[in-house]
Amino acid sequence: MKYSHFFKYSLAIFFGLLLYACKDSDSPTGSFDILITNGTIIDGTGSKEFSGDVLIRADTIAFIGDVDLKKVEVDHIINAKGKIITPGFIDAHAHGDPVANADFQNFRDMGVTTIALGQDGFSYASENLSPWMTQIDSTGLGVNVITFVGHSTLRELSGTNYSVQPTEEQLASMQEILRQSMKRGAFGLSTGLEYTPGYYAEAEEMEALAKVVGDNGGIIMSHMRNEDDDQIENSINELLLQGSYAPVHISHFKVVYGKGQERAKQLLSILDSARRAGLNVTADVYPYTASYTGIGIVFPDWAKAPNDFGKIKATRREELEDFLRKRIMKRNGPDATLFGDGAWRGMTLTQVSDSLKMPFEKVLIDVIGPEGGSGAYFVMNEELQTVLIQDSLVCVSSDGSPTMHHPRGYGSFAKIIRLYVNETKSLELTDAIRKMTSLPATIIGLKKRGEVKVGSKADLLVFDPLKIKDNATYEEPHQYADGFEYVIINGHITKSPDAIVTERYGLFIRKE
Repeated sequence: MKYSHFFKYSLAIFFGLLLYACKDSDSPTGSFDILITNGTIIDGTGSKEFSGDVLIRADTIAFIGDVDLKKVEVDHIINAKGKIITPGFIDAHAHGDPVANADFQNFRDMGVTTIALGQDGFSYASENLSPWMTQIDSTGLGVNVITFVGHSTLRELSGTNYSVQPTEEQLASMQEILRQSMKRGAFGLSTGLEYTPGYYAEAEEMEALAKVVGDNGGIIMSHMRNEDDDQIENSINELLLQGSYAPVHISHFKVVYGKGQERAKQLLSILDSARRAGLNVTADVYPYTASYTGIGIVFPDWAKAPNDFGKIKATRREELEDFLRKRIMKRNGPDATLFGDGAWRGMTLTQVSDSLKMPFEKVLIDVIGPEGGSGAYFVMNEELQTVLIQDSLVCVSSDGSPTMHHPRGYGSFAKIIRLYVNETKSLELTDAIRKMTSLPATIIGLKKRGEVKVGSKADLLVFDPLKIKDNATYEEPHQYADGFEYVIINGHITKSPDAIVTERYGLFIRKE
């Protein structure tokens, strides 16, 4: 036998023995970094839980099964007796600055190990994302981060801005920036058609961009054009047109003003029909009945950029006051708007109105303005949203950030377990874990994460589900969740009962 053949033969035997040693049925030998023992594993797929140990070597799950402690050397042992072992949660729709807020402790402390940024049509504004990604790599991250390319950002970079119809050159520029961004690691396109300048886009533009997303194996994450009850079918159908070219996903699925289980089922049936027709459509939901966005959401389009608000006040004031009165009352009244920043942070529109002794519509026009702040809006129905959360192809998101004045950025994933699993029994624990792990990973196209599986990256949690608690409230939204005892990211313990971990082990993950 020639030496080269012998070497190949020996190598094959070596890897064969290694794989055999790491079969679930046989305890391995050798050195490992972490052993999680005595726990109950919920693997993220929705399958029934099972007992087993987990061995981690470097950043990867190396073995799942029964470990013989006499055969292995381990640097750190976690006793998970009475607790569950799950994949780290994946937030399909999040916000934050990975430079200014790189620790992302709010996400980590509610069990999130990966977040998806660049949402609602707005992302880092550069035609070349690589230097930005490299900069973030050098400083580190508290959790893993992926990004999408924002449609409104593409309009700005291409010079399209507020034009209804881009020129051929501008559309080609948007397509090329999107194509190159995806080649550099972005996971697809995000849209925010309720916001300007994305609002001005028409079907031809969106379908041209959808083709680029589909050709490059990505997905479109869409903040749809209108989430109001009387417009949402139109918004879904507009998105489904893009679904002919690429997978499409409804961000923070909600029905403003809609009520009841039947309404939710009607909308879910539209998605089911689209899937039967061959489209790939999914959604995410956060577990709160108040949205959060800029106060411009209550103003008419004709009073917002690129229109001159000062001129609108002077020439169409009576019309604007009438619009705002009706709009706010339709949105459950001024008590249902809670400001989240600026001088009025933590106050409702009613409270601001009372303090200034001005009608709320005049407050909006003369004190706040369409660019004057953000707030939480209590416009959703708990019964309807619960049915959406229960759907098998709807995953969980937070739509939150480290700085947003809304509890969803600190509590969403903990609340799913505390409320929907433990209290109302709306979800089985295995299904809830699936909605926070393998389902978003599959939707986004995130490889080797979202499952407790040999060969997957070691993003893992150890916790007692009955001890999970979301502490964030609308009054005090920046309260960290309790109960996630151990958080492991890329094979490193980043949260434990024994020590405060300051190192950052998250990665900027590029799409393969």
